[in-house]
Amino acid sequence: MATRKAMLIDIKRCIGCMGCETACKQLHGFSPDPEPTLSDTAFTVIETRGDKFVRKVCMHCDDPACASACPVGAISKSPAGPVVYDADKCIGCRYCMLACPYSVPRYQWAKLAPFVKKCDLCAERVKLGGQPACTEACPAQASVFGNRDELIAEAWQRIRSDSSYVPHIYGLEEAGGGSVFFVSDVPFEKLGFKAAPTGNRPVPSLTTAALGDSPKVVIMGGSILSALYWVTQRRREVALAEAAEQSSGRNTKDRRS
Repeated sequence: MATRKAMLIDIKRCIGCMGCETACKQLHGFSPDPEPTLSDTAFTVIETRGDKFVRKVCMHCDDPACASACPVGAISKSPAGPVVYDADKCIGCRYCMLACPYSVPRYQWAKLAPFVKKCDLCAERVKLGGQPACTEACPAQASVFGNRDELIAEAWQRIRSDSSYVPHIYGLEEAGGGSVFFVSDVPFEKLGFKAAPTGNRPVPSLTTAALGDSPKVVIMGGSILSALYWVTQRRREVALAEAAEQSSGRNTKDRRS
């Protein structure tokens, strides 16, 4: 059984160097230009909140709403922790974007053959025993990667040993918990963090019922579109036949005259 991995992000330690952003962009071959928000070419960004720097990144939920909402299994939770995406399965429905409580997945709107893009916690590097590019590049160890249980213990240790920390690990229980945690010396709500819509319950507890019929909707929609296409084509064929018949009649009349 794979050892569960996780990432701990310490807002108090972050110096805003954006080394995580740069390393991520370099690994994926994206433009090095910084971006203000998550995008299909920025899987993590640093936001400035007062005098604090806050990382935005996929939370890699234990029971991800994006995976639950996907009707074809293009998104899945790996045993090691990362939530990964399979472009070969994706049908472009973008249900994952609607379901995510953290608004993480992004779509390649400018591409002719677009895919959904998001952080996958450098799953291939992790599989080979490495760590994500962002944590490897962090000079202040504000972002660290390792065994999930050990990082949870480390987070509580930092909180207990320094009274300036908020006595809460964000991401440990929100929306059922995940593989990315935050600790901070400023209340999370003041840094733009929002409470998960389901509290500590996994979001799929709500989305499954709402989206459970999505394959039926897709099939029904396809049938309706096929029927409309047939009717439209049939009308076009009839109109062409009538036009040809009228033209033939005019030509016969002209020859007789």
